[in-house]
Amino acid sequence: MNTHCPRRRFLSLAGVGAVFAAIARTASAQSYPVQPIHLVVGFPRGGPNDILARLIAQWLSGRLGQPVIVENRPGASGNLATEAVVRAPADGYTLLLVGPANAINASIYDNLDFRFLSDIAPVAAITREPLVMLVHPAVPAKTVPEFIAYAKANPARIKMASTGNGSLPHVSGLLFTMTAGVDLALVHYAGGGPALQGMIEGQAQIMFEPMSASIEPVRSGKLRALAVTTAMRSDVLPDIPTMGDFVPGYEASAVTGIGVPANTPVEIIDRLNREINAAFTDPAMKAHLLDTGGALLPGSPADFGQLMTEETEKWAKVIKVYSPKP
Repeated sequence: MNTHCPRRRFLSLAGVGAVFAAIARTASAQSYPVQPIHLVVGFPRGGPNDILARLIAQWLSGRLGQPVIVENRPGASGNLATEAVVRAPADGYTLLLVGPANAINASIYDNLDFRFLSDIAPVAAITREPLVMLVHPAVPAKTVPEFIAYAKANPARIKMASTGNGSLPHVSGLLFTMTAGVDLALVHYAGGGPALQGMIEGQAQIMFEPMSASIEPVRSGKLRALAVTTAMRSDVLPDIPTMGDFVPGYEASAVTGIGVPANTPVEIIDRLNREINAAFTDPAMKAHLLDTGGALLPGSPADFGQLMTEETEKWAKVIKVYSPKP
């Protein structure tokens, strides 16, 4: 009796099964999508991440012929949403709105059950939104160099507003103190709205806040803009210089895009990438995206992956120095 025959037969059947699974996977990718898609956002409704997600969801719904449903899962600085997508089937029906929190959290949290850069596959970047260096009108500085001189003359006496430990405004402010060599007192607020209100009321004197939230208080004169934090000036506030004009090497921005669970078929990733990039050439959609205050970021999945790697490495250096652990 040949005892090896059952084993050979099992291995043969296993090989056939793997082939059929691969064929089914390819067929599924080619027919994608055939059911509603969920776009998971790690922050509440109404904020910059949610607004951008709903724009992209509406666009993709029209392009893909299936509803794209925005699902808000706030909590743990976006980590709850990211983990939910990491654990979802890698079939293209669960997307993640990727933002700066993902790049920052990779260095802040030591006990995450996932690795963002390897467990989320990049699909496409959407926008790069600058932050604005805001000061209260009572601050005597009208330029960044004047503010640096003012801060050095008053160490630890000027209060910097933050929207929470490890938030983009927080680490952007820390990057400024590091590169400009100033000592500022930090005041945490429970979100951008309370922080801006605290600034307007004079509870804090300086803040770094995304462009979309900064425009109204700047244009109304409630706060003064000294610089934008991207390498290039913003079309929204074209008269405001960049921080890099005065602090060499400084750059901070809110990079957003779309990710999916690792091992999602490349055909699905490429389809989503094409449809998102098509938004950048549609006049109406392009205008809506630019209204959020960011610059458009067309490119491949690899381009977005490289960008998020660079963002993660940049914030890791800041966090290593200041260790804003939760």
